[in-house]
Amino acid sequence: MTSQYAYAALNATNVQAVNDAEASCYDEETEAGGRPSRSCCRSNILSRVKDVVQSNIGLLLIVASQAFMSFMNVSVKKLNSLDTPVPTLELVLVRMLITYMCCMSYMLLRGVEDPWIGPKGVRLLLVLRGVTGFFGLFGLYYSLRYLSLSDAVVLTFLSPLTTAISGSCLLGETFTKREALAGVLSLSGVILIARPAFLFGGTSINEGSATESSQRLIAVGIALLGVLGATGAYTTLRAIGKRAHPLHAMTSFSAQCVVVSIIGLVATQTKLVFPSKIEWLLLLLLIGVFGFIAQVLLTMGLQRETASRGSLGIYTQIVFAGILERIFFHTAPSVLSAIGTIIIITSALYVVLTKETTSTSKPIALEHIDDTSMEEGLLARSEGLSVGAIGHISVDDFMVGVASPSMKRAPSPRPRDDATGLLGNKELSVEKSVLEEK
Repeated sequence: MTSQYAYAALNATNVQAVNDAEASCYDEETEAGGRPSRSCCRSNILSRVKDVVQSNIGLLLIVASQAFMSFMNVSVKKLNSLDTPVPTLELVLVRMLITYMCCMSYMLLRGVEDPWIGPKGVRLLLVLRGVTGFFGLFGLYYSLRYLSLSDAVVLTFLSPLTTAISGSCLLGETFTKREALAGVLSLSGVILIARPAFLFGGTSINEGSATESSQRLIAVGIALLGVLGATGAYTTLRAIGKRAHPLHAMTSFSAQCVVVSIIGLVATQTKLVFPSKIEWLLLLLLIGVFGFIAQVLLTMGLQRETASRGSLGIYTQIVFAGILERIFFHTAPSVLSAIGTIIIITSALYVVLTKETTSTSKPIALEHIDDTSMEEGLLARSEGLSVGAIGHISVDDFMVGVASPSMKRAPSPRPRDDATGLLGNKELSVEKSVLEEK
């Protein structure tokens, strides 16, 4: 029996199992007097929820990363309230050093290939991700020295829109009108929550009155540089895709941040602040742990989502920040903050529920697909089965396996069976013409 017959038999068995399950559910409904049984209803609900989760797994990972990022920010604020404020470069150094140690330890223990410099073909992209990511962090932390928190936040949230544009221009990703509308609405929600002084007037919280206008302009310029850095980091992650382990990107990012932070501390002769309380040390550790988890989830999410949809999930950080600020600092959100939160959540739900089912990924070159893979797909279609059912391999995994050089299947001889019509392209064309003549 050829491999095609084996696939067909396996898929026929799977289809029969599905039919048996449906028949069993129908029998239960009949016994209940034509009304759906509770078990069938629960099964249908769970099945639909599972489909929604699988369809938006990348976006959900990004949202989860923003929750951990908010916990990290709470730890930073608590740390600054306990003792002498920690210099920015020292905070980046400690956080990214913990991240680097966690990433490298995991990869060495799990036997991940090329843990130090990453797999071939993406090493330059990994370096680019680390460099651009550092500029993103540097722009944010530097702007916080001269800008209020609300002004700095609203500037950093320009990166999702710029990322969507760069993903469309550089990666050829689809940027629909729906996503553009959701992005603009989300940005308006962020502005309502942050309420920057240069839009709403007055003096923002934590903004010193002695701040000179020249320093403010420089801070805004550096913040915009950070926006470009974050845009480059997010777009580079999409270009890397699944060709590298998520921790490869994290290791490169954290290592370069550690090196540059040390150079910055030495160059500026910044004095380090050492812990004087157990709470100080605990919060510093939590900053590193929360930051590590957030970055891993963010990397995994951006590898599974388009740049435009994935970047929209980053807006949810302002929602988590408002909730945690109420819990830990007892600050109630204003009416404008509540309106902005509703706008952000509504936009995110709109993107999730209106996601197109058609593939939006880059086209796969046909020369990378051998005739055997094409014939297996034709066999599945002729049997009325989906390609994703073959060997329990999903369509996404199948496409990634074809496109990724590291996951390329070993070449196999092309099977030929005249009785089943599994022929090469030339023989198939000849047989088709003969049938048309008849």
